[in-house]
Amino acid sequence: MRPRVTVGLPDLLPKAMTQPLEYAAEIGRWNLFAWQTGWVFTLRSAQLWAEPATAATSLNAMAAEKQRAFLDGWAAAGRAAIGGAGVQAVTEAAMRPARRRVIANLRQLRRAPRR
Repeated sequence: MRPRVTVGLPDLLPKAMTQPLEYAAEIGRWNLFAWQTGWVFTLRSAQLWAEPATAATSLNAMAAEKQRAFLDGWAAAGRAAIGGAGVQAVTEAAMRPARRRVIANLRQLRRAPRR
């Protein structure tokens, strides 16, 4: 007779039930990132609308910035995965460059001179 393989209850419960504070903090980080990204998009759109003469240059710079953040995230995720990191650590490594750029853009847009 083959031995019966059992899975413990903690293996079946989602992270929300086993580690509620860590789960809530993780959801909070994603929500904050989404809110910041929305603000950057809104403020950049307002700048493009207010200054259409510089729109083409600005759009090219924004596209290049996104490509750079994507490539940096891809490389960081690859390094983390090769290093044996877990799924959450790989995800965090992949998102770190994008989060860093969004925060920097939000700071820059808040400091922009008002006319």
